[in-house]
Amino acid sequence: MTTTDMPRKVDTGPGRAVSKKRSGRARSGGLRQAVSATTLLWLMACLYGFPLLWFVLSSFKPASDLFSYPLTLVPHNPTLSGFRAAWDSANFSQYFINTALVCVITTILTVGVSCCTGYALAKYDNKWLKAFFLCILATTMLPGEVMLAPEFLVVRNLGLYNSFAGIILPAVLTATGCFMFRQFFLTVPDELVEAARIDGAKELSIFLRIMVPLSRPIMLTLAILSFQWRWNDYIWPLLMLNDPDKFTVQIGIQSIVGAQNINWSVLLGASVISMIPLIAIFLVFQKYVMGADINAGLKD
Repeated sequence: MTTTDMPRKVDTGPGRAVSKKRSGRARSGGLRQAVSATTLLWLMACLYGFPLLWFVLSSFKPASDLFSYPLTLVPHNPTLSGFRAAWDSANFSQYFINTALVCVITTILTVGVSCCTGYALAKYDNKWLKAFFLCILATTMLPGEVMLAPEFLVVRNLGLYNSFAGIILPAVLTATGCFMFRQFFLTVPDELVEAARIDGAKELSIFLRIMVPLSRPIMLTLAILSFQWRWNDYIWPLLMLNDPDKFTVQIGIQSIVGAQNINWSVLLGASVISMIPLIAIFLVFQKYVMGADINAGLKD
């Protein structure tokens, strides 16, 4: 007895046609959403980037062309005279050295202190630690100008006035850094810490050999932000320093501004010069700011 394989009948009923229409509508709807989101992002990028582009291109214009009518975006006669005048009118080399010293030391201390504080706040259950965390967050609810006077009195009474230490120490502990590390360490499974303790690892070893490597993306992110904060800081160094040999970049740029008139070409050139280190640091370290696989040491 033989059997013949009959071909399966293709479903060409109305249900299949309806499903095709629904899938087509879903794809078209998803495409419209993607296009609208992309358009919105490009619009925001243009709105943010246009003033910056105008600022950078204007630094290459002669002083006579900055306020000529009609205004132009691209300089007709580009020149570097503003940059040369800015570099010659101020001791920028010394300002760069002073600012780099302050930024590097402050960034290293900020990352280290914030990492230790965030780990303690995330992995140790203590009511005093919770109260301490609330106090840290409370500092973000006050304007920075309100805290300038008491900070200045404390630093002056410690004998740190007109010194780099007076600029560095008050900026070491930041609420943003502590919060970033605490939120990251909360996502690290407690089983990873318990497994290390069962294996006989000490608390310091767990922190240095497990937690610190896992938090490298957060460390690099906070390092970039901290360096940027300290590089652009103006009010606090202005209050703490009165020696021109210790001035930072931002105070040096302010010294270019005259009391009666402002040479905008020189000021724009100096401002662009001060941006170069920040751009270089971001371009170098941005590739390291990536997600960490915190479950790499666990088994299902």
